[in-house]
Amino acid sequence: MTRTVTGTQRVRRTVAMEQSKDAESNPVPDVGVGTEFGRLADPFRRELLAHCYRMLGSVHDAEDLVQETYLRAWRSYGGFEGRASLRTWLYRIATNVCLTALESRERRALPSGLTAASDPPLAQLGARGPAEVGWLEPMADALVGLDSPGAGSQDTLSRNPMSADPAAVVVSRESMRLAWVAALQLLAPRQRAALILHDVLAWRSHEVAELLGTTTAAVNSALQRARAQLRQDAVTPETLVEPADPKLRSVLDRYSAAFERTDLPELLRLLRDDVVLEMPPRPEWYLGREAAGRFFDVQVFDRHRSFLMSPTGANGQPAIMGYQPGEDGMLHAHAVHVLTVTESGISRIVVFLDPEPSVLAGFGLPVTLAFPTTLR
Repeated sequence: MTRTVTGTQRVRRTVAMEQSKDAESNPVPDVGVGTEFGRLADPFRRELLAHCYRMLGSVHDAEDLVQETYLRAWRSYGGFEGRASLRTWLYRIATNVCLTALESRERRALPSGLTAASDPPLAQLGARGPAEVGWLEPMADALVGLDSPGAGSQDTLSRNPMSADPAAVVVSRESMRLAWVAALQLLAPRQRAALILHDVLAWRSHEVAELLGTTTAAVNSALQRARAQLRQDAVTPETLVEPADPKLRSVLDRYSAAFERTDLPELLRLLRDDVVLEMPPRPEWYLGREAAGRFFDVQVFDRHRSFLMSPTGANGQPAIMGYQPGEDGMLHAHAVHVLTVTESGISRIVVFLDPEPSVLAGFGLPVTLAFPTTLR
């Protein structure tokens, strides 16, 4: 797969330039101060990664910018006066780092955010799509602490909104959902930052205004426009099956089995009538069970290919790593299926085809596997 360079390379060039400036203007702190900073700041790393990901929609860009945030903070820690909490101070730095990076990059998107739904294919499709498009990337739950039972659940947050673990508050499943992150990318960067800081991190409007260098009235106006834009883009809460619900495990098992057995009728029984199917970097996307079924029939299940499916989690949602055999006789990680599972069935399938190695690494699953005899 051809890697897009519109985001990552520009971000890394920006990081390198800023590191050079910081090296000139901020002396390296002594060992004691640096050790203290690492001890106090490291617990916030995962939630800052989630924050930068919401801002940029890219895992590797977010990782780069978290690294830049910590470098800036470490160099400036000797002058930190404690007028705000360390966590707030780190968020200020991270937000500014993200806004600087966004000045020189295109927004990332899902296919449904770029074009109208495609007609069902009548024959196998060709090239996957333009390499210059920066596609949204899936964030492995393990990277932001959403891989443990109950982590980021709304019940936990409502019972204890001021948990001793700040990450339990800010890295909620709802704030990481693919549809939400994709919709955020449609907002102007400063508007995006205002909405995340206010609605996700619970900053007051005047605090957001201070960070952005504007007025409280301007922030409130930006929030109103951002929320209206999200409503226009049909980003509305759905009644999702909770991670601990046995029904979810049943759906995932049946979905995996349908692929491994190339059982199209079984797969279609799991889908809602209004299901959305998209597969970046393919630009096409499909709306409805019939259109999705036609795609799977023509493009996937007619090639007599073998699949192995392994459950995982991404963006606070159930996900499955799909493996396909390669010419070397091994199974290779080929796609990350991120599912939106509601009480009435699967409402959305986003299949990230041939994700970057840096994205795959976050899931902690093997990139290659021996070919099981059951699939031969």
